[in-house]
Amino acid sequence: MEVLKVKEFIPDYMNVVKAARNIEPERMPLYEHIISDKIMERITNEPFTGLYGGGRNEKKEYFRHFAGFFREMGYDTVSFECCVGPVMPGSGALGGHKPGVIKTREDFDKYPWKDIPDLFFKRYAEDFEILAEVMPKGMKAIGGPGNGIFECVQDIVGYMDLSYISVDDPGLYDDLFKSAGTMLYEIWKEFLKRFGDLYAVCRFGDDLGFNTSTLIPPEDIKTKIIPQYKRIIELVHSYNKPFLLHSCGKIFDVMEDLINVAKIDAKHSNEDSIALFSVWVEKYGDRIGNFGGVDTDHLCSKSESEIRAIVKEVIGYSMGHGGFALGSGNSIPDYVPPQGYVAMVEAAREARGE
Repeated sequence: MEVLKVKEFIPDYMNVVKAARNIEPERMPLYEHIISDKIMERITNEPFTGLYGGGRNEKKEYFRHFAGFFREMGYDTVSFECCVGPVMPGSGALGGHKPGVIKTREDFDKYPWKDIPDLFFKRYAEDFEILAEVMPKGMKAIGGPGNGIFECVQDIVGYMDLSYISVDDPGLYDDLFKSAGTMLYEIWKEFLKRFGDLYAVCRFGDDLGFNTSTLIPPEDIKTKIIPQYKRIIELVHSYNKPFLLHSCGKIFDVMEDLINVAKIDAKHSNEDSIALFSVWVEKYGDRIGNFGGVDTDHLCSKSESEIRAIVKEVIGYSMGHGGFALGSGNSIPDYVPPQGYVAMVEAAREARGE
């Protein structure tokens, strides 16, 4: 596939900053949580994913292609995060369906929480450094240390065992979230000190819900998870950066606390089966930025003309309601047809007069 043929695009990361601060920017920005680099290869016809596993020069070339894709497609920011879960000893219960390594208070007491920040930067510092070196003019990154408190706890405990612990040992249940929060706070503190200038907007992903409700009781999210969010978001705000929460699921029961207590600036992730994006805009558009809008399923199942019509509809009801950035409701994984994704981007850029 060919990259879009449009007039010269001059990126300006402040468009995304304003949208995240719920200010309507001069140009509607595009946003994606993640774009598969394999999808990037298929669109540009330039293979580059294998470069990541090479030495520093090869990795620099990888990131030049990676960041360059966002610029060529009309983005003002480069979406990039490095997940905490993979560096947590014994992790894999969340995505890999492995048994959790913390089942008892004894397991918890032996767990090397304090080692994780060092492990994170040993693995990922070079990636952030190289991305800074190749960042296109006018752009900054959006993201940071990926995974939020709930996902980190699940990754070393497992969802089922966490449910048992909540009943069998409430003290341990509480301490798991506190320790994950402290660990993530230490990572974010070092990250902002070392790489804050690289990032326009900070975010992590923490899926708190599924199609019909939150994954744990709303009261548990309000009392155990949101106070940990608050600490990290206050830290992000101290660097004068807005914070975007990516969270899937039906989480309306905790949105007021996310806005009023945790003080998120913007929210991403929506599925039409839960609520149309217009519902998020109507409910929260006067207080936070709303990112996304086009259900990822549409990019897989609808025709290009149908996708263009959906984009036009989403822009129609979202513009004029504060901060808004258009993109998929979730991400662009390997299985999304490139033509569906490109149709969405083309329609958005045409709406911008490009």
